[in-house]
Amino acid sequence: MTPPRIPQIPVVVLAGFLGSGKTTLLNHLLRNRAGTRIGVIVNDFGAIEIDAMTVSGQVGSTVSLGNGCLCCAVDASELDTFLETLTRPSARLDVIVIEASGLAEPQELVRMLLASDNPHILYGGLVEVVDAAEFDATRRRHPELDRHLAVADLVVLNKTDRVGEAERERLRATVAELSGPAAVISAEHGRIDPELLFDPALRPGEEMAGQLSFEDLLRQEECDEHEECDGHGHADHLHAAYESVDFTADVPMDPRRFMAFLDSRPEGLYRIKGFVDFGAGDRDNTYALHAVGRFLRFVPRPWARGEQRLTQLVMIGAGIDAAALHEGLAACRAEPGPDAPDIERAMWGVLRYAPEPAREGDAEADEAEVDVPETAAEV
Repeated sequence: MTPPRIPQIPVVVLAGFLGSGKTTLLNHLLRNRAGTRIGVIVNDFGAIEIDAMTVSGQVGSTVSLGNGCLCCAVDASELDTFLETLTRPSARLDVIVIEASGLAEPQELVRMLLASDNPHILYGGLVEVVDAAEFDATRRRHPELDRHLAVADLVVLNKTDRVGEAERERLRATVAELSGPAAVISAEHGRIDPELLFDPALRPGEEMAGQLSFEDLLRQEECDEHEECDGHGHADHLHAAYESVDFTADVPMDPRRFMAFLDSRPEGLYRIKGFVDFGAGDRDNTYALHAVGRFLRFVPRPWARGEQRLTQLVMIGAGIDAAALHEGLAACRAEPGPDAPDIERAMWGVLRYAPEPAREGDAEADEAEVDVPETAAEV
């Protein structure tokens, strides 16, 4: 029987040049976290609106925010130390966001995360925030922006309210060309749906029923400041920036076909999460799938007694074709009939991204979990 896996916390890298709006986006996530406990690692406390989030206490260089979130001010050499602190069970965090500015090149931070020995973290993607109104000027001042976009998993084209429609389309086309398969979404004032980056972790009973939380009041204040908000929050506006597609199958997936689908997944598909049934490939386990941009991981879990054997996936992205995704996944279903004689060999492609508990700590096994893009390796 497979030993239980250690719970892992996704770590999201938030990058962007000065003035792009990444701190505004970060504060937006803190205000709209939907019960999720966020650990934030930044290089300057002053950049985060800590006063607005009601500081409840401070120990060393870690600030505990009144909403259950934490904030750390670190340099690159301290990153592993603070990740160790933030991933302790006592911190009860659901996601960690690292603001890359002042720490290191974003691709270097990604490398550090992928190479980390911390068993409690899981790569959550590189998000690059771009100022639409200053894009051309920023690109002239910082030509390395092209390199940053090339390794991003998600690009937020921010401040689109400051440019006309024709200019927005030109910028989207340019950014899409530079970022390749990355999802590109437009935003105003850094407002994106937090569910793009992490799953909400609702904890019923932690707040008094019927009483507005401080987070609710901040969200209402944000609504009052912007005319397009209809009193129900920004949910409708934010969800319009991306699509979420569900897929369920009661027929096992063919491992070769499924890996071919993942290898050729369309541009704009940012996250895939869920469980996959590979049938005869592994009758004992279902496989939890976590894919963010170019990163891919499978984690086997024994089937529970009486559990219905299904493949259940959720795909999130911008500009994706739901019908094409359903058609592509439907074509991955295993053919009925006798088991293929090389079914075990067909599972090798899956197992390459499924670290075996017995081999934890083995460098070769750890590296096999990650499909590192060539562009990142060359920088």
